[in-house]
Amino acid sequence: MEVEVELEKNPPFLPFSKGDEDKMTNQSKAYIFALIAVLFWSTVATAFKIALSLTNILHIIFISSFVSLIILTAIILYQGKFKQIFSTSRSNLARSAFLGFLVPFGYYLILFKAYSILPAAEALTLNYTWAVAVVLLSIPLLHQKISLKGFLALMLSFFGVILIATRGDVMAMHFHNPAGSALALGSSIVWALYWILNVRDKRDEIIKLFFNFLFGCIFTALIIIFSSGLSFPSTNGLLASIYIGCFEMGFTFIVWLKAMQLTDSTAKIGNLIFLSPFLSMIFIQIFLHETILLSYLIGLLLIIGGIVLQRLTHKG
Repeated sequence: MEVEVELEKNPPFLPFSKGDEDKMTNQSKAYIFALIAVLFWSTVATAFKIALSLTNILHIIFISSFVSLIILTAIILYQGKFKQIFSTSRSNLARSAFLGFLVPFGYYLILFKAYSILPAAEALTLNYTWAVAVVLLSIPLLHQKISLKGFLALMLSFFGVILIATRGDVMAMHFHNPAGSALALGSSIVWALYWILNVRDKRDEIIKLFFNFLFGCIFTALIIIFSSGLSFPSTNGLLASIYIGCFEMGFTFIVWLKAMQLTDSTAKIGNLIFLSPFLSMIFIQIFLHETILLSYLIGLLLIIGGIVLQRLTHKG
């Protein structure tokens, strides 16, 4: 089955005018936007680790989600869709509350915990299995069938996960940090579930995201108030969290969708996302001075290879 998000050629919720579009309608511009998005996404694993060293997980989630909410609100105002917020039905509010509990609240709670106890490179590569999780969850949730070739593709990705989690010691099957590995893989399952449920929700994308982040902020704020109480992070912790809100969740999402709007083939742009984990490894080594194990790189190649093979199998 296809695990790549198929987007409209001209998504109606992008905050760009028709004049902007007329000036930027060639494939080279689409590549530029896509590469900018990939570059920003490649920095966030490093930003996660830096933020976690400066403040706690709940503060990071709340601040970054709130920053994303501000960005989404600005886009909604720009597009004149603010009235749609107040015309949302109760059933859609309930749906948004559940999706907001999944992402951003649940997903980042699990993911940041994984990053707090694993090397950034290991957490990054294990979390990249979300595309594999989409395929697996689509079998019971969307009643998708999987071919023998598709199953073998999943096994290829699964072997990559084992290689990463054992740090190359596959024969002994010694998992260096089972809890951290389980959390990183668990975050990918949460994201995959969110992705499937969100795709089935046919509301305006920007409105859905607004409510998801609104409820995510509410859930996080309640947990902070009733657990540790309100407190302010350090200036550096605040800045790191704002960076995550802008370049993991906010502006980068819009830049990526602009690339998808301009391209003549979503596949050309979609494949560029595979550059992100390798660029992330470079930033992790430079700024965090982590040792990038060969098993991480080979495992990541196996995971991506399985994803690509799964796509080819579906298209074939």
